[in-house]
Amino acid sequence: MKKLFSLLLVAIIMPLSACAKDYEEGKQYTVISDSVTTKPEVREFFSFYCPHCLSFEPFMKDLAKSLPEGVAFVKNHVDFLRAASPQVQFEITKAMIVAQQLPQEEVLIAALFDAIQKQRLPLASQAELRELFVKNGVDGEQFDKLINSFGVNSKAKQMKKLQDEYSKKRVLTGVPTIIVNGKYRVNASELDRSDFLNDYKNLVLHLLTLK
Repeated sequence: MKKLFSLLLVAIIMPLSACAKDYEEGKQYTVISDSVTTKPEVREFFSFYCPHCLSFEPFMKDLAKSLPEGVAFVKNHVDFLRAASPQVQFEITKAMIVAQQLPQEEVLIAALFDAIQKQRLPLASQAELRELFVKNGVDGEQFDKLINSFGVNSKAKQMKKLQDEYSKKRVLTGVPTIIVNGKYRVNASELDRSDFLNDYKNLVLHLLTLK
């Protein structure tokens, strides 16, 4: 089954990336682990406080939609930016996870970016986050139930744990950072400046075919 999946990925990717053979370990990407994740994934480490993450948001949406069937795109919010305390940023991580469970997900993600970077709202409490979600069509009681649920808190703690592990190993030194299958980190600074977004996308698709 894994062999078939790899062959299908190659078939999809080849028309998009004729230059995939030119991607080099240690240059356009770095190997950060000996093994891949159980399920294929593209994980974006980002922050709602990061201007670059906001500017990259349309591209990340496009990248997520371009992934082959069966490959998950995971947004992993971090809490190490100096704009707010780690505790406040962790609560925003939880709010993001709540948003992902609701039909208004895209609207809510955009609202979080807008509130933090454009309106400069502190969003320093669960009450302020609740107000933002209610303004964007979410039932307040539903928000309360989700953000305090075991599932949301558990997922937020898993994201925090992974962030800390990568930071300790100096794999994660800033955002946005993309890691493919838990094994390959994209080195964006080494990509083609004249066709950056396409090169970025093609590299991600290429890395999905590697073991």
